[in-house]
Amino acid sequence: MIIRLMGEGQYELDKAQVDELNRIDNNLVNIVDNCDEDAFRTEFNKIIDYVHINGKHIHDDIIKPSDIIIPPADITLEEAKNIFKGDGLIEN
Repeated sequence: MIIRLMGEGQYELDKAQVDELNRIDNNLVNIVDNCDEDAFRTEFNKIIDYVHINGKHIHDDIIKPSDIIIPPADITLEEAKNIFKGDGLIEN
């Protein structure tokens, strides 16, 4: 799958890696539902770090359709309420 980190570029992850990304995404949905700012920031940083560590960066001059778009690192909890709801970024 192709993951876009807004403001940073695209990364490719395999199915097993996307399953872990989905777990973090589901945690974010629960945290946003509870309006826990500190937990949100910690977990949101995890999703970005996970993509950086496990994804294969796609060179910037290659643009592929993104399967998942992760908001920029400076997203606020209030903005996240419009994104991390229901299934979150990754539909089950």
